[in-house]
Amino acid sequence: MTVIDGTSRSTPATGAPARPEPSSGVNACTALPKPHPRPEGKDSYTISEVVAFTGLTAHTLRWYERIGLMPHVDRSHTGQRRFSNRDLDWLVFVGKLRLTGMPVADMVRYAELLREGESTFEARQELLESTRRDVITRIAELHDTLAVLDHKIEFYAGARTAPERHSA
Repeated sequence: MTVIDGTSRSTPATGAPARPEPSSGVNACTALPKPHPRPEGKDSYTISEVVAFTGLTAHTLRWYERIGLMPHVDRSHTGQRRFSNRDLDWLVFVGKLRLTGMPVADMVRYAELLREGESTFEARQELLESTRRDVITRIAELHDTLAVLDHKIEFYAGARTAPERHSA
């Protein structure tokens, strides 16, 4: 079972497909998550293993923990961090929040609200809805930018066939 933000989803123990590419048309929120490297109960990862799995740096993982973005990370008897599958799921979610352009302070606030429990559902929803509005605005800006690029590309493609035409 995968738990992200208190929402659980059942996942097959093995053979889960890889995450779809963004252009695949599959809803990444309802698609099966990437399988964990280890099954529940045997999911103790060192920081270097989490670095390899997530692509984040060890410095970033330590920083996330220091600023309160990571929930409590367990420690071994020697004091080394030990991450769980739940931590990996949280890091995937944080990665999605980063892609939205959500400020780190808002991500930390979201994590704090999550730790406070169910009484903060409304505040978390408001934070995510605000971020969603920002994403929609950014997508619209990117569509406009893409249209300008397409226009210029078409211009240059046409300029090759008519060399006497010159323009910026």
